[in-house]
Amino acid sequence: MKMVKQVEKGQLVIITGMSGAGKTVAIQSFEDLGYFCVDNLPPTLLPKFLDIMETSTSIYNKVAVVMDLRGRDFFEQLLNVIEDLKASERVALQILFLDADDEALVKRYKETRRAHPLAPNDLPMKGIMQERKLLSHLKNMAKYVFTTTQLKPKELREKISLQFATGDQQRFQVLIISFGYKHGIPIDSDLVFDVRFLPNPFYDEELRSQTGLDEPVSTYVKKWSEYDQFIDKFVSLLDFIVPQYQNEGKAQLVIAIGCTGGQHRSVTIAEELQKHFTPNYTCHVSHRDIQKKKLSLHE
Repeated sequence: MKMVKQVEKGQLVIITGMSGAGKTVAIQSFEDLGYFCVDNLPPTLLPKFLDIMETSTSIYNKVAVVMDLRGRDFFEQLLNVIEDLKASERVALQILFLDADDEALVKRYKETRRAHPLAPNDLPMKGIMQERKLLSHLKNMAKYVFTTTQLKPKELREKISLQFATGDQQRFQVLIISFGYKHGIPIDSDLVFDVRFLPNPFYDEELRSQTGLDEPVSTYVKKWSEYDQFIDKFVSLLDFIVPQYQNEGKAQLVIAIGCTGGQHRSVTIAEELQKHFTPNYTCHVSHRDIQKKKLSLHE
């Protein structure tokens, strides 16, 4: 008897709802969760994504799209497309509808000084009332309805992560970069630490051509009492700081460790930090300047 292999369905989330209810925060949250995201997608193009998802096993197996009333022909076309998607055997469709009470929406429009898309030359409340009427049927079709009236952006991100993150997925990431100050500080760093006070392996001719990935260099960096004191206090500080950034709702924290050339001391310490954080976080390490040649005797 021939076994038929079951193909796992692609995940498609349509994010919609009231203008001003948090769709921008929502699409950013899905991007952090590894979804391929598209903002303001016209309904007529949604079947194209279905075709791609049905023939792809890579980045298009999880897609989140924002579809709202910025497209004037939105309502009727979207309902028709949704009915077609429900019949798909390869794509699992979920609709997330974001809502907020009228007072909160009016307040947000006034704070941002933006006009409602359905009432560009009128009061925001008029556009809100019209939008509620147009979206009422779609709201009833939604599997998830999140009311954001009392939610801060951080809380909305947490709510989305709790509902849509896969079981083995850790949303928060710690990224560790080693670098050399002579080549400049990484511009995407959140935290930067200077370890040039540690004894420099560069001045040992046998170690000069090696890097912190080589055991002789790593052993040299770690043999000094300054290292033991530093790494103990440093890890203790980070153990306190990193969860604070996670609780604040950041998707990732970039920690940059710098020495003069970015090949010895910073590499050794970056590797140690990855070992420390990996059991509890999704952690990646990169060594930006490890392959750059030293240009002088003063690394």
